[in-house]
Formats: sequence, structure tokens, C-alpha cells
Amino acid sequence: MASTAPDATTHLTTATDLVSRALELIPIPAVHIHLIDGAFELFAMNRAYRLAGLGVVAERSPMIVDLGPRIRAFLESQQLRIDTDWTLGDAVDCRYYRVTMARTFAWMHDRCTVSFIDQTSQIQTERSLRREMTTDSLTGLPNREGFEELIETVPDRSISAVLAVDIDRFGRLNSCLGSLAGDELLITVARRIKGALRGRDMLARIGGDQFGILMTIDDDREEAHALAERIQRTLTTPFRLTDYEISVECSVGIAYGGDDASDVAELIRHAQFAVKRAKASGLAESYLPQDFAIARAQFSMETALRRAIENRELRLAYQPICDLSSGRIVSFEALARWTDSSGQRHCPTTFIPVAEESGLIVPLGRWAIDEAARTLAAWDARFGGDCGVRLAVNLSAIQLQRDAIAPVVEAALASTGLAGDRFTLELTESAIVTDPDRIAKTMHALKALGTTLAMDDFGTGYSNLAYLQKLPIDVLKIDRSFVTGMLADRDKVSIVRAILSLAQALGMKTTAEGVETFDLAQTLTALGCTYGQGYFYARPLEADAAYAMIVPAEAG
Repeated sequence: MASTAPDATTHLTTATDLVSRALELIPIPAVHIHLIDGAFELFAMNRAYRLAGLGVVAERSPMIVDLGPRIRAFLESQQLRIDTDWTLGDAVDCRYYRVTMARTFAWMHDRCTVSFIDQTSQIQTERSLRREMTTDSLTGLPNREGFEELIETVPDRSISAVLAVDIDRFGRLNSCLGSLAGDELLITVARRIKGALRGRDMLARIGGDQFGILMTIDDDREEAHALAERIQRTLTTPFRLTDYEISVECSVGIAYGGDDASDVAELIRHAQFAVKRAKASGLAESYLPQDFAIARAQFSMETALRRAIENRELRLAYQPICDLSSGRIVSFEALARWTDSSGQRHCPTTFIPVAEESGLIVPLGRWAIDEAARTLAAWDARFGGDCGVRLAVNLSAIQLQRDAIAPVVEAALASTGLAGDRFTLELTESAIVTDPDRIAKTMHALKALGTTLAMDDFGTGYSNLAYLQKLPIDVLKIDRSFVTGMLADRDKVSIVRAILSLAQALGMKTTAEGVETFDLAQTLTALGCTYGQGYFYARPLEADAAYAMIVPAEAG
């Protein structure tokens, strides 16, 4: 009796028919591939595959040309399924596929089904979003994140440098001229900087008014400084914005890839640390290892200072200001002092700059005004009336720019019942020149309260003499740098005499700082100086010790 069992050919035919019918049910491009005598044959394919244009003849199929080695390796392996990514076409007309290779039947080692998921739209959308995320919308340059990615692509970072270019006074220009003019300025600055770069240097906008540059160093590190100087020169030509001509200066910090930066973000931070020294020196500065240590220490101090202000851990010391002709104390200058919770004393020349940079000078200044007012009111209460002295409080430039000083002073006077003429407010020349119009309004508002206004450190800044005429300044304080050693230096005597003559002509009184000897006090008196302040009279004192100088113990 003849056997009815199907032979191998029948099994193969049946399996192939099943595969062909199954392919038509798949909505994505799919093809059944057979490896015969080392050559590929596209045995069956669905309609979606034909429409995708992936090639219906094996020898001319881009799929076989590109994926052939991977398909062959899969068929020669023991795997039943693998997934891989495949890019078809050039940059102009590129398609992205997720490719799955699966054995049709486990026992058929020379056959597999290859299916394709078109991910072109998804990937293009992701890349478009990524471009938006890494591109500055205003200038079209890479932003901070995009700049970091550019640096990541550098194969040898040891021969590269990162420059941080910070536009000086941009915040003030932006507030005075408006955001549209500020945006126009940034776009123009970006063009100028780009014009100063070499063809392979890369420019990015890494902050509001800060640009980053990635450059390759060919010979030595002086190339980075040469580029920085070139950028500074190209920005010196005034910018024409609407009805204004704007002069722009910049500060440049440089960090080198071969130094101790552990990652790209840290390399950029190093360049930004160097910007701080560049602002102080006016020159392009390279990052120094101690910059990070200093910045970290300042950040720690800022944190501790914020806590100290909140917990009222600071105190005021009071240094007397005396009438030179009589020696009588007429005023005290209130000076902030800080001893932290661990007992460590911090010098004002250290923590005041940190307070100004961080903005903590605003709450610190408010506290100083309130504390000084409370102290003077307490002295009056102990004395049984007006104790006969004023208190002077310093106002910083940052404080004047960011805070409403007049209402703060008015509230302090109202809460203590003090008259305005018991308060002297000291401003520096630099505070006035930062924003003359606004500061003038503030000064007139303070004068309306009856307060006395003093210009501190006169002669060390860049005052326009017209300010002295227009602003309601009552006292010029002669900086200690002119007073100290004056008796042995004729030039200093000439400077002091000139300041005294100017003050007299303008109807102002004068206070000499740094008076440390009797002879110096006598000389200043002879020259016509009104008041003196310095160690000759007393160092800064605690409130009780200061009050004792007004009312000696034996007097009651």
C-alpha cells in the first residue's frame, strides 16, 4: 500500500504558502528571505513592502545591500529573533526603520522574515524638538545645553579652550532701553563676536548676557588670550540702536580642556569663575584652581550669612565721629559685625562683598537701619531725651538699586519716634554713578525725611562734579587713603586741601577718615576740616561702650 505521509517538499510548500499568506496580514513592510547557496532570495513579500520601495529583486535591493551582512550573521546564529535600527537614504531624503529579523520556523535555519517599522516621522520630530532644546531662539546659536554637546564631540579636549564672554552692564542697558533694544544688542554682539572667530571656532549663547566659545589651540595657550583681546577690540566700536549709540565692554574668562575639569559642565564653570577676576582686572583671565575654592567658600559664607540674617546673629558696632575743633562726639557710624554660631569672626571686607553679590545686602541693609534706629532710641531713653548724637548708616549701590530705601528709613523713624535729622545715610560715589537719575530721586526722598546725606570715600571714584551741585549732599567724607600718612606726603596734603576747598565752595561739611594721631587731627583742623573719624578717637565699639563715651559713668 502506497504511503500517504507528506514528503519534505510538501512540508516546505505548505510552510511557504503559510508564510506568504501571513505576510499579507502584516500592516508593515515585511519580506521572507531565503539563503540559497550563499545568495539571498526574496521569496515572498507583502504589499506594504512593495510600496515602501525597499527592492523586490535581491541583487538590487538596498535592504540586502545594507542589511545583508547582519541578516547572514543572524541566520548563522542560534537566535530566533533580533531587532536592529536601519537608516536608508541620504541626509536630504532619509528614512529610519526599526528592523526585526525572526525565524519563520525554528527548523528552517536558512530562512527568516524581516519586518520594518518606519520611525522616520517620530525620529524627525524628536530631532526637531532636540534642536529647539539646544538652540537659543534669539540668536540661533547653540544654548548652554547645545554648547555642552558641542564640547562632548571634541575628540581631544586637551588641545581646546573654552571662553566665557560676559557683556558688562547689560542688565542696566536692558532696563533703560527696553527688552527689544536689549535683544537687538545681543544679536549684534553675537555677529561681531562671530566675525572675530576663526572658521573652526564655535560660538554659543550660554546665559542671558554671556556667550561661550570653543576653540582648538594649535600652538600655545596664548592663542586664547589673543582671541579674547580680538573680541574686546571688536566690541569697542559703538553699537547703533534706534536713537542711541551704545558702547559695550566685555569680560572674558578662559578655561583649558587639559586642566582638572572632570566634565564638560565643570569646564564651562571654570571659564565663568575666571570671568569674575576678569571683571576686577579688566583683562582676559585664565581659570586658576583657587578660583573654585574661593567660589565654594563664598557660597558657604552666603549660606551661613543668610541664616545669620534670618536669626539676627549680626550686631552693629559704633565708631565715633568727632567735631575737630572741640573734640565733641557728634555722631557714630554703625558698622556691621558678624560672629557665626561657631564663634568665628568674619571681617566686613569679606562678608559685605558676598552680601552684595548674592543680594543679601538688601535684608542686611534693612536690618542695619532698623537696628541703628532702635539703638539710638534706646540711648535717648537712657539719657532722658535727645542724647545729642546722630547715627550714620552705610547704603550700598546694590541696596539703592534693588530696594526702596526711603520707605524703609521712614518706617524705622516712625517705629522709634526719632526725627529724621538724627540719621545720616552714607552713599559711595560708585553708588551714585550706577544710576544717577534713580539715585537722585532716592536722595531727595531721604532729604524730605530730614536725614543728612554723606558721600563716603570721596575722591576714590569717578564722580561728576555736576552731581555735587545737583544732589542734596551735606557731607563729603575724605577717604582714609588720602588722610593716612598725609603729614609726610605733600601730594596728599594738596588733595585734602582741594577737597576741603571744593566742599566749602559748595556749602558742605567734611569728615576725614583714618585720623590716628593728635598731630593729624590738629593739621586737619587747621586746614578747615569739620569732623574726624579714626582710631585716635576710638575703634568701633559695642552699643553700651559707645553710649558711655556720650555720657560718662560719673555723669550719670
